[in-house]
Amino acid sequence: MSRVILIAGWLLAAILLSSHASAQDLKGRVTDSAGHPVPYASVNLRSSSNNTIVAFTTTDTKGTYTLHLPPNQPSAALYLEVRCIGYEPQTRPLTGSPGSLNAPGAPGAAPPGPPGSPSAPASPGPVDFSLAVAASQLQSVVVRNARPRLRTSGDTLSYRVGDFSSAQDRVIGDVIKRLPGISVASDGTISYNNKPVSGVYLGGDNLLDDKYTIATNTIPNAAVDEVQVIDNHQPVKVLQNKVMSDDVALNLTFKKAAKAQLLGQETVGAGLPGNYNVDLNALLVKDRYKAIDYLKGNNTGDDLQQELLSHNLADYKLRIGNDPPASLLSLGAVNDPAALSRDRYFFDRSGLLNANNLVNLKNGVQLRVNASWLHDTEKQDYSQNTHIFLPGDTVQYTETQHNRFNPDLLHTQLTLLVNKEKQYLDDALLLDDNRWVDFSDLNTNGSIVHQVLRDQPLTFSNELNLITPLRSTDLLQVYSYASHMMEPETRSIGPGMQRVNVPTWYTNDYLSLKIPGNLGTKSLTAGGSLQSQQLTSDLSPAIDSSTNHVTWDKKRCYAQAAYDIPGDNLKANLTLPLILQQIDYSDPGYALDKRLSRLYFNPQLSFKYKTGIEDFVTLLCHYRNQSGTIEDIYHGYILKDYRTLYANNADLTLKQDLLAAAGFSHRRALSLFFYSISAAYEQIAANNIASGIITNNLQQLIVQPYANATKCWTADGTISKYSFALRTTFSGELKWQDNRSVQLQNGALLPFSTTVRTLILGATTKLSDQLNCSYQLTGTQTNSHSPAEAPANAIDQLQQQAALYYNPATQWQFKLSGEHYFTHSQGNPELSYFFADASVNYRLKKWKLDVQFDAANFLNIKTYKALYLSANTFTSSSYTLPGRIVLLKLMFNL
Repeated sequence: MSRVILIAGWLLAAILLSSHASAQDLKGRVTDSAGHPVPYASVNLRSSSNNTIVAFTTTDTKGTYTLHLPPNQPSAALYLEVRCIGYEPQTRPLTGSPGSLNAPGAPGAAPPGPPGSPSAPASPGPVDFSLAVAASQLQSVVVRNARPRLRTSGDTLSYRVGDFSSAQDRVIGDVIKRLPGISVASDGTISYNNKPVSGVYLGGDNLLDDKYTIATNTIPNAAVDEVQVIDNHQPVKVLQNKVMSDDVALNLTFKKAAKAQLLGQETVGAGLPGNYNVDLNALLVKDRYKAIDYLKGNNTGDDLQQELLSHNLADYKLRIGNDPPASLLSLGAVNDPAALSRDRYFFDRSGLLNANNLVNLKNGVQLRVNASWLHDTEKQDYSQNTHIFLPGDTVQYTETQHNRFNPDLLHTQLTLLVNKEKQYLDDALLLDDNRWVDFSDLNTNGSIVHQVLRDQPLTFSNELNLITPLRSTDLLQVYSYASHMMEPETRSIGPGMQRVNVPTWYTNDYLSLKIPGNLGTKSLTAGGSLQSQQLTSDLSPAIDSSTNHVTWDKKRCYAQAAYDIPGDNLKANLTLPLILQQIDYSDPGYALDKRLSRLYFNPQLSFKYKTGIEDFVTLLCHYRNQSGTIEDIYHGYILKDYRTLYANNADLTLKQDLLAAAGFSHRRALSLFFYSISAAYEQIAANNIASGIITNNLQQLIVQPYANATKCWTADGTISKYSFALRTTFSGELKWQDNRSVQLQNGALLPFSTTVRTLILGATTKLSDQLNCSYQLTGTQTNSHSPAEAPANAIDQLQQQAALYYNPATQWQFKLSGEHYFTHSQGNPELSYFFADASVNYRLKKWKLDVQFDAANFLNIKTYKALYLSANTFTSSSYTLPGRIVLLKLMFNL
């Protein structure tokens, strides 16, 4: 490992030196003849030989620009061009070495001349332009151009919303789905060129953290002027140009009229059979105050919990250094039909009250309150047949469940933020109080069981992050995180009862000194963390070894050296943490009393290198040592669900995680063309393995001390292109993933290889101002096999989605959409389903009222079957669907 780090360090240093030697920037300001700034002017660097553009940017609202010169380009063959509607264009040549510029109009500059004309070089410095108003500019002439276009400025790419909107769009999320280079997953996760975004900002303010579905499902698209994609987004101003960030964020800019008034799109609907839909919201997007407050309720399958989803939860857990314990009890393994749209199968009766308010005070102080309460009653009726293929045997069981889930979810967060160029303070106080009461009537292999599960997680936490300058240019960071969590769980199965609780205290605190330099920033960090837990459980009627009283303390002291290079052509980060960890755990009932001390080294290297004006490559490598949790060492049995009895009979799990990933991203903003390719390899080695004894009625799992490893290879490619001639956005994705693991079942050691191939093709077109349509095809092939006697299995799935939008007149809108699902697996009947929806909307302009008639699943499909494959487990499931829903809605704007 040390040789790998040494080689990587030398390679990084060589790249840094070469890129630093060749990187050059041109900066300047564009004004009119009166000295006023000219915003959004195009600044192009062209080749004198063929007039092609080799670099470009646009001026900001102050008329300033920064243009990155391509490395190793002879400046004598280049010239600058500035253009803006209403002004005469100007050109100026580059001469001499990179950075030497003949700037007419500047002191000592030669007179203006055509590109390539001889001139004396001037010293490097700001290159300002003064544009004259075009003589042909007439105030009465309005130039209209329906051709979509993007605007670039540094790391910011701007989509004008009006270029991509259609008459039937209501919220900004409808438009974002059609933007070239951007994709939206079924759970609302937004990705730009295949990279998930870190958040969605509103006028530069972070109102929602990573719960941005609240914004995309609520903000009217007519209020948004531009959707900006900010690459290399560093939200902490004091760390900008000092600490590398590879994040991508979206920012919504708003029209002037939208900032001056209260916004809202209200919906009230009722229909058959006994359905309702209510959405009452109020929004403010002023510079000083922003708010998204709403009340929603429905029983039409619209899952409101999706709006509360944290899209970057894994990054949050990595930042705080803690992964809270997961729920230990459940009603049983239930596979949701993943390919099927959730509103097709979701039975709900939900209500959500959500308030998000932000105020900008004086001196850069910002206060934010986010609070939500959700209540739901969900139903689920399903049956499934499971086959577990073993050498010489097949275990089979069937089950039918009638489930009812009743979540009450309360979330509150108060945030104080000071984000200045010389100081940063972020303090977030959070409380989550969630209550679940779930019921299940279960029939398994002919036995009828009634279950009740109560789960009440309660979490309190505070996260403080302070960055302040010292007397020199150095920065001092103070970080502190503290939390307490408890989650009492009880589940009754007939006359029996299983109880579990794992209260947890956790704190993580550190100091970091950041030392900016000419090339990069050094960071020296020292801190410690403490995790204290108790796991208690009991099972009644009691069986042998069915209680637990485990005490757990994990202490960590760490020191870390990091180096960041936030350059224009090269952004890199090298992190070298050294961690001393001590874990003490005991349970007197099993004479368990152990201490484990380890010294860990978890290096990580990441860099991003520009290979062209809009192209870059990325590389990420890390090696992490990970230890197990309290859930890995309890010796008493816990009945996790009605058929899974789990205990441990091995030392604490120790893992080594090795990851290597690389990617290439290509963008051509002027032609609206994007593509990316990536590949990754990850290997996780562990010192133990779960051994399963599986019968038709019960699965007993015990952790055994045998080494094993899992390996995963992934390759992915995406592409998106807007065709101006066809007025169509074409998109595609090809993904391949191979997972290899080992399982110990019924005494047999079974290695498995599972391969998943996915192909996605899509097109969204604007046939005319009255007619739009979209189509997407998703094909998935899943194969699983083992060199042992277990048979190979395969599932082929094809999903097609299409929609047609027709607006014959301003007040009329029609929509017809459909989804087709096809599944093939050898030895099983082929599955094919077609769903269709329709809607008609009539707009009463005088009353600012829309009347809409919706018919969802009007073919009345009420049953859906799906197949699942994981290692040697093959499952066939059948779900009851809500069927046809007819709804009449009244929609109006504030």
